[in-house]
Amino acid sequence: MNAKKTIEVGVFTGYSLLTTALIFPDDGKIIAIDPDREAYKAGLPFIQKANMTHKIQFIQSDAMKVMNDFLAKGEEGTFDFAFVDADKENYINYHEQLLKLVKVGGIIAYDNTQWFGTVAAPEDDDMLDYLKGCRGHIIKLNSFLENDSRIELAQLSIGDGLTLCKRLK
Repeated sequence: MNAKKTIEVGVFTGYSLLTTALIFPDDGKIIAIDPDREAYKAGLPFIQKANMTHKIQFIQSDAMKVMNDFLAKGEEGTFDFAFVDADKENYINYHEQLLKLVKVGGIIAYDNTQWFGTVAAPEDDDMLDYLKGCRGHIIKLNSFLENDSRIELAQLSIGDGLTLCKRLK
């Protein structure tokens, strides 16, 4: 897709960030947003060792604030790709902002959309509290995306699920 400008919401230690940087052209730019700079700093030596720091702009902040700022500055439709692996309760809110920021034909990817298989499990299944806590948010997101006519949807059953949304309008 010749992506050169992307936004990553939720960075943690930067594993997916580094993966994206490695496949981007040398002049590619990744805006990486996460409120936790310490986790990012833990992975930064690997990004540096791979000589990818010139492609990454890390912003320590709330993602909604940064996205709203980009929209206020006229950045609508200027991103080719977005990757989201952040607070699950805000995935739908991020989706609405990213649909404005990502160009028509661009891709928005959501991680963890099968949530370790719990989204298909019965409500009363025995599961760890942290899985049960986000399960409802992921189920709600999946239903929302399924009915969103602004995107073309594909869900991959790799890891604990990756959903790809191609912006149509």
